Amino acid sequence: MDAIITEIAEFAAALAFDDLPQAVVHEAKRHLVDSLGCAIGGAGCAAAAMGRRIAQDAVPAARSGRIVGLDQPATVEHAAFINTAMTRYLDFNDTVYGGHPSDALGGVLALAEAAGADGRRLLTSMVVAYEVATRLIAATRLRERGWDQGFAIGIAAASAVGNLLRLGADAIAQAVAITAVANVPLRATRAGELSLWKGAATAFAGRNGVFAALLAAEGMTGPAAAFTGRHGVFEQVTGEFALKPFAAEFLTPAVGLKYWPVENSAQAGVWAALKLRAMVPLDTIETIDIATSWAAWHEIGSEPAKWDPRTRETADHSLPYIFARALVDGGITVASFDQAAYLDPALRPLMAKIRVHQDATIDKLYPASVVMRVNAAAGGRVHAVEIAEPRGYCQNPMDDAEIAAKFRTLAVPALGPQRAEDALALLWSVEREGDTSRLFFSLLAAPR
Repeated sequence: MDAIITEIAEFAAALAFDDLPQAVVHEAKRHLVDSLGCAIGGAGCAAAAMGRRIAQDAVPAARSGRIVGLDQPATVEHAAFINTAMTRYLDFNDTVYGGHPSDALGGVLALAEAAGADGRRLLTSMVVAYEVATRLIAATRLRERGWDQGFAIGIAAASAVGNLLRLGADAIAQAVAITAVANVPLRATRAGELSLWKGAATAFAGRNGVFAALLAAEGMTGPAAAFTGRHGVFEQVTGEFALKPFAAEFLTPAVGLKYWPVENSAQAGVWAALKLRAMVPLDTIETIDIATSWAAWHEIGSEPAKWDPRTRETADHSLPYIFARALVDGGITVASFDQAAYLDPALRPLMAKIRVHQDATIDKLYPASVVMRVNAAAGGRVHAVEIAEPRGYCQNPMDDAEIAAKFRTLAVPALGPQRAEDALALLWSVEREGDTSRLFFSLLAAPR
């Protein structure tokens, strides 16, 4: 096997709970709380509903997959897809530049109970997913090359499931190789007017990674030089790269959490809009000029569709819409992406006053530092706003209380106040759970 595959497989096979510093354990729990809150909040999404309908026709005879919030048996692959689609739908789950590591958790959550995993194994497998995903996302720079983040997510999911099932390094290597050659998705998923697939693409990739791990456990083999060989990833997709050594440090604590349910770079946009709102009356604004990084401009401010969002998925990836909505409403909530909100004709004149451009000085800082600058002409003068390191980024992390409050906001409508509190308490101490059945029971929707 080539060096990249070997590095990933040996790390995934060897990592044990006792290897994790306490700070990494706590960070994993913070992300587990956040991710499951997002999954419960997104349980009603169309992609998950489609997955559940398909799953009804494929009940496993042996190992069952667990769907978060449901007591419905499913195959592991179906449950992996549904769990991730739920987590991803609101665009509220954790993030690094170029992807969302929690997108790789759907398979771990699907398989943990059937695998007999305790809370410690669940957290360990979760850290495997995050460590592999963050390294691949950073090294491959797929966004700039026109490929999608699902490549890293699929491999992270295969690696994490391999750890959960206690597969050896050779079997995990085969799973990584299979996933690498079979899943190189196009970034057309996130261009123009966005479809339902925007929130399901990584669910599909994670499902494929899980299936690859299950195949490898049965003896399936993959290409030995999937990255470095002829027609491999280096030659066809990325060029040569190296992963940051797994022994160097844990990268899980560097994964950011979202304060607002919007695309990653748009977090700064919401804060900037709120700051501007406190400075000038809305009816005096003539123009709004937003200076940002290439990544933000390219993703959420460079296409005509972003000035006229016709789908939820386009709206939460539209800087003009998000900025205008926050200016008018004083913030952004999940309801900001209801159809009536993003199709609101009264908002279009304000959106038309917004211009977004790439700024070379901001680009030099990004992604190590996140900056957005806004100049708004209003009342005969220009009002300047600058946002740096918005809340939730690793440079300005949300605290545990904020994460808990976010969980309650998303979970209480489904679970009820008491069940949400019980689930939250269990999640904060999940490493003490002898198995994961009580965790999944706590997430079942309250009886109506």
